[in-house]
Amino acid sequence: MLRKEELDLQELMLFNSEMRSRQKSLSLCFVMLLGGHLGFHRFYLKRYGTAAAQLTLFIGVVFFYILLAVAAGLELEGMLILSIIGMAGCALTVTVWMIVDIFLVSGMVREWNQQEETRLLQEIWQLRHQKAEEQRVSRPFPS
Repeated sequence: MLRKEELDLQELMLFNSEMRSRQKSLSLCFVMLLGGHLGFHRFYLKRYGTAAAQLTLFIGVVFFYILLAVAAGLELEGMLILSIIGMAGCALTVTVWMIVDIFLVSGMVREWNQQEETRLLQEIWQLRHQKAEEQRVSRPFPS
């Protein structure tokens, strides 16, 4: 496997250019964490399953809040208790998850960037060997 230190100048320039466009920003991810209950930071890091779960929990909070307002207006005691329990459960879950994500987000960004660096080094390695193979094939045979 190719390492960054083994790249020549042209490959290093390509590597840096590509990494700038592929890597994720930790500061942007923390800004997105302000809307963490919506899962924006997880969508940004392409963790779609957990992002959808956070978004679903937030929608659950909104749903139970509306249900609470309707139940209070109609004075339906059973629905009122159910909506309070549902809203509190969803809100507590998403709040704890956001607090945990505050500590996990830097590791998630670092992991993403390391995976992208590895993928890019593999692509450069393949290009290097493809170019060497093309040069070998295009050389005329000695007479």
